Amino acid sequence: MAKQNKALSFLSSDMKLPNGPQSPAIVQMLQWIATPMSFMEACAKRYGDIFTLNLIIPIVIVSNPQALQQILTSDTKEFAAPSDWNKQFETLLGKNSLIMLSGEAHKRQRQLLTPAFHGEMMQTHANTIRNITENLIRDWQVDESFSTQDSSGTQLRTQMQVITLRVIMQAVFGLYEGDRAKELERIIGVMMDSGANSPLRALFLYYPALQRDLGKLTPWGTFLRRREYVNELIYAEIAERRQNFDASRTDILSLLIAARDENGEVMSDEELRDELMTLLTAGHETTATALTWALYWIHKFPSVRYKLLEELRSLGNEFDINAINKLPYLNAVCNETLRIYPVGMLTFPREVKEAVNLCGYDLEPGTVLMGSIYLTHQREDIYTEAKIFNPERFLERQFSPYEFLPFGGGVRRCIGNVFALFEMKIVLTTILSQLDLELVTKQDVKPQRRGLVTGPNQEIYLIVKRKMVENSSL
Repeated sequence: MAKQNKALSFLSSDMKLPNGPQSPAIVQMLQWIATPMSFMEACAKRYGDIFTLNLIIPIVIVSNPQALQQILTSDTKEFAAPSDWNKQFETLLGKNSLIMLSGEAHKRQRQLLTPAFHGEMMQTHANTIRNITENLIRDWQVDESFSTQDSSGTQLRTQMQVITLRVIMQAVFGLYEGDRAKELERIIGVMMDSGANSPLRALFLYYPALQRDLGKLTPWGTFLRRREYVNELIYAEIAERRQNFDASRTDILSLLIAARDENGEVMSDEELRDELMTLLTAGHETTATALTWALYWIHKFPSVRYKLLEELRSLGNEFDINAINKLPYLNAVCNETLRIYPVGMLTFPREVKEAVNLCGYDLEPGTVLMGSIYLTHQREDIYTEAKIFNPERFLERQFSPYEFLPFGGGVRRCIGNVFALFEMKIVLTTILSQLDLELVTKQDVKPQRRGLVTGPNQEIYLIVKRKMVENSSL
């Protein structure tokens, strides 16, 4: 009701907003849910760097780097995170998730979480990522094709998703074996797979009125029951860890249990649950999608694959994460993968707090804006031949944080961005150093909506031509 009232106030006021499509709000919303990228591109072509979409309430979409810098570096000044605009995440992640919080609460939670994703803690996860990847690809057989990611919306776990879910399970919980670990891995996988490509899932998230429990056989009822089961498993793990706390453990849960804020306060069980759920869901699906695209692009263009393999050979047989992290072409391939079809299409919304001029428009308090990561990454004035996969562009110049922003920007930049890129590099190095792969899928693969993020619009098949090493230290 609050959002509807806000919409009426916008629509009935004399506030001047940037130009945008004039089709009815319901038509724009359906386009936004079904084909968001082509919809945004059509609007950008007609209206330029800034335009207004009527998605029940008006939302201003921005893709100009200077404007994005102004927005993303002005949190709590001209712009701030709207208090009720990430509600679509709350049903899954909980009200204490970093994604949901703003102001001082967001700052406190981010300070508690940050140490788990930087410095020496990253090094502790390197062998875990390599071992998980090696254990999985050991079963890939010569002349057998496999799918890197299932885009059909079935419950089948696929190769990259298996790797990234196991990595995040071990990084977050330190869970390697045991019934609870296996069951949590299974149910999280099921929840993330169910209807991943369905516009219906996005409708449920954008329209809270549809979130009604009509029984266990209905989509929302099924989701709620799975969520409660996940909660039981997570709370049981938290209780066991608190009771048998081991200061020598380096998993994220152990670090968060031990963490204290500036007032010496610990995180509550509910706060822990919400942050762990955020890491489990957002921390594996997005990286799995990025790895899927990376393997597709590497094997679609022989010259890219050749240059990358030449660089990987320079490592020899030593697993040196510092050396891997510094490989320029590997870094360029990962960055170009994250640029061309970013998993996240948009930055988190910002609301104008003080009257401000943006791209020549005087925006009044209450105006809601979103930065379009996708449109910014497709700008020809920044990325020549932007539709072409070209890692060399990241060797030729350095892009600003407002030209290249696959993980968002400002204080709401993804807290796991370093870990995600780190994981991509280790997984790709491990796979490409041990297997000679060939792309089976010959047609061009395009991005499409997967819930609130994006992914390939079809399955991508690779085939193992030969195993280059049986037992490698890489």
